[in-house]
Amino acid sequence: MKAVSFTHHLPISAPDALLDLEVPRPSLRARDLLVAVRAISVNPVDTKIRAGFGPRRPGTPLRLGWDAAGVVVETGPDATRFKPGDEVYYAGTIDRDGTYAEFHAVDERLVGHKPAKLSFAEAAALPLTAITAWEMLFDRLKLARDPATRGSLLIIGGAGGVGSVAIQLARRLTGLTVIATASRPDSRVWCLALGAHHVIDHRQPLSAQVKAIVPGGVNHVLGLTKTEEHYEQIIDALAPMGALVLIENVARPLDLNLLKPKCLSLHWEFMFARALFQTPDMAEQGRLLDEVAALADRGELRSTLSREFTPINAANLRQAHAQIESGRTIGKLALSSW
Repeated sequence: MKAVSFTHHLPISAPDALLDLEVPRPSLRARDLLVAVRAISVNPVDTKIRAGFGPRRPGTPLRLGWDAAGVVVETGPDATRFKPGDEVYYAGTIDRDGTYAEFHAVDERLVGHKPAKLSFAEAAALPLTAITAWEMLFDRLKLARDPATRGSLLIIGGAGGVGSVAIQLARRLTGLTVIATASRPDSRVWCLALGAHHVIDHRQPLSAQVKAIVPGGVNHVLGLTKTEEHYEQIIDALAPMGALVLIENVARPLDLNLLKPKCLSLHWEFMFARALFQTPDMAEQGRLLDEVAALADRGELRSTLSREFTPINAANLRQAHAQIESGRTIGKLALSSW
């Protein structure tokens, strides 16, 4: 089967940073699905692992790609949730080969039914970011999925992949006042279109901008990018008893003592944790994706796809990686068809 992978950690400008390969089809574990991949999307984790940073299999590169949408062609002996012909979407796990391939094996517990009203590319743009945003809001922060939920939420990096979903989930499923950050006119428009009540500029000090909207400070912060640069401003912008949730490794140590005077809490979100540790609630990710699909099919949540490349090959993936690394990507990038 066709696949795209890498053999050395190289800058994306190198012609062999990503390579077109022919590899065997994967074998299935007991609860696996074999999926014919119709579309994939690219996340910052893809670019970090390719460049030699972030989580990866020790000793050897692994095939990249976690978001995918496709069609089930075979099931493992203990798989019961899906049958051949079902259209699915999912984000997989980092300790197995990824989705940059014509066929991909994935544990059925991590898989959701693809939104019927979305194309494969539109669906592939959602899983990793939707799971991350959902877990940040409803698992880490323990917010109630109830329009009566009151308070305020600051999303730092609102126009990125996770931020783009988090804005929508917070607006559709809670009554929170949603404040997103964006630094360019196009990203500001994007955040407002997704439902943010307010957009502030993360290139300027955050606290004064936040308190001009919520004088007592925000209750919750999703730190999606460059948290160490904003850390002191975030603490000042948070209301007492507030909470900060992070997703990225920080570039320098954070002084946790600064959280104490306001009794603030700090949470980490890593959407691969359930699969990595085979937690008893691992199937929550598949259930979660089914809920996201239902929201999409009702028109309450839109795909965050901003650009689609065709076909799936090394040349187009190099373009997508380069755009992600520019730091100016709005929403998600997807590739479709082989």
